Amino acid sequence: MKVIVKSIDETNALAQDFGKDLHIGDVVLLSGDLGAGKTTFTQFVFKYLGVQGVINSPTFAVLKTYEANGITLNHFDAYRINTPEAIECGFDEVISSREGITFIEWSQNIAELLPSDCIKVDITLLGEDRVFEITK
Repeated sequence: MKVIVKSIDETNALAQDFGKDLHIGDVVLLSGDLGAGKTTFTQFVFKYLGVQGVINSPTFAVLKTYEANGITLNHFDAYRINTPEAIECGFDEVISSREGITFIEWSQNIAELLPSDCIKVDITLLGEDRVFEITK
């Protein structure tokens, strides 16, 4: 599915629609250039799923975990990860347990560690607009 969004409100609406179809065990891979909207999209989905408070980018922490309505939401950022061995924050355990819903930004940096049944969200800048290509 390919969707062009022209505003932050349209991004929020897309994120809510996307969030409706998520299930425990889902792994969502987000790719796109810096500033494309990976973190913003994740924030909107997590808010829709019930996360209260601030949702920050995990760029420096690599992993942030939230609880919402009895669901664990994991937010990884592999931007600074150059090798699979660099992930020592419990990535393998989170991915193998599939007990929550996991979003991974810059997933291409750890592609060899990822399961094959992930949902892919590729975000491309098109002027001021964003093109979301979602593959399930």
